[in-house]
Amino acid sequence: MAGQAEHATNGAEASKTVPAAQSAAASDPAQIFQAGQNALNSNHLDQAERDFRRVLVIDPQSGAAYANLGVVYMRRKQWSQALENLGKAEHLMPQVPGIRLNIGLAYYRQSEFLKAIPPFESVVRDEPAAVQPRYLLGLCYFFTEKWSDAADTLEPLWPQESTQPSYLYVLSIAAHRAGKKDLDERATTQLVRTGENSPEFHLFMGKAHLNLQQYDQALADFQAAAAANPNLTFVHFNLGLAYLKKQDYEHARDEFLKDAAIEPDLALNYDELGDVYSLLEQDGEAEKNYREALRHDPRLINSDIGLTKIYQRQQKYQQALAAINSANKLDPDRTDVHYLRGQVLMHLGRREEGKKELETSVRIDNERRAQREKQVESGSVPSPELLEDSQ
Repeated sequence: MAGQAEHATNGAEASKTVPAAQSAAASDPAQIFQAGQNALNSNHLDQAERDFRRVLVIDPQSGAAYANLGVVYMRRKQWSQALENLGKAEHLMPQVPGIRLNIGLAYYRQSEFLKAIPPFESVVRDEPAAVQPRYLLGLCYFFTEKWSDAADTLEPLWPQESTQPSYLYVLSIAAHRAGKKDLDERATTQLVRTGENSPEFHLFMGKAHLNLQQYDQALADFQAAAAANPNLTFVHFNLGLAYLKKQDYEHARDEFLKDAAIEPDLALNYDELGDVYSLLEQDGEAEKNYREALRHDPRLINSDIGLTKIYQRQQKYQQALAAINSANKLDPDRTDVHYLRGQVLMHLGRREEGKKELETSVRIDNERRAQREKQVESGSVPSPELLEDSQ
């Protein structure tokens, strides 16, 4: 998979933002910027931040300093600060594609794929041969189920990426969903040819079967991958998904727990465990795992919804309202969120508000029925393995 490293703006670009007279009078801004860049390259983020802010005190129009401050905040996962500084850098240096690439990356790493598409598209227009932005754009189309766009964007990367199982998997699924039969067959054949029965090959073949709702075949491939390499990242997560689809909740639980031991920071493990424990009617464990999922990723709507349902069953309606309000802030257009919020408000005696929420749920459901049915038909499963940085 194409690397997802941030693009730091270099000293040559920075020097363009320092007025010539000032540069001639004193070399401090350029020297300070270079010190900041050296600190950034060594991942000494506090020092880098101080240096770039010193440059901005001297030259408030230094787009490069804003750009590299954005990189500092990206590495800290302080996304709002990163986007604020990258936005200022883009305004000052609209001709630099690396800044727009970082804006796309900042959205991408938050799984804000629709917001990442426009900046990635602009970079691909400027640099059509560049691998990283094209690959990331293709993945954004993939995650938002724009299958034809994904296939068309990724296919030109065949010469560089056609030995990589992750690329071939994404391309084959996108082509299949888009009805591009020849491309689907070419990518699938190449995946089989290059995989050489490796654990990674079985992981992605299993993932393809899982997306096509071929659960027994998916299990066979995931089990082969786990047998060859039990510590392979995401293999136990995907085994858990396959067992969950087959309603084998005990085995699903065991696999998600195994993956959580290997990848303790993966929020989706705890989110899925919350669902499994809820289905097993173990509300205490379900609540604990949903909260752990939200600790790692506060944007997991499914965990907020899961908590809402638990608190409803326990008649803890104020806690249920707090959980569903959190989900509603994240996605105010989801019908299930409005429906649950309406139920909770009715239980709290706020009947008029509850009635409005239920009516909103019905209205949105009617407006989006065709789209919702399409999603049910083609629904893809979570793919955290495709979000991992390769660098």
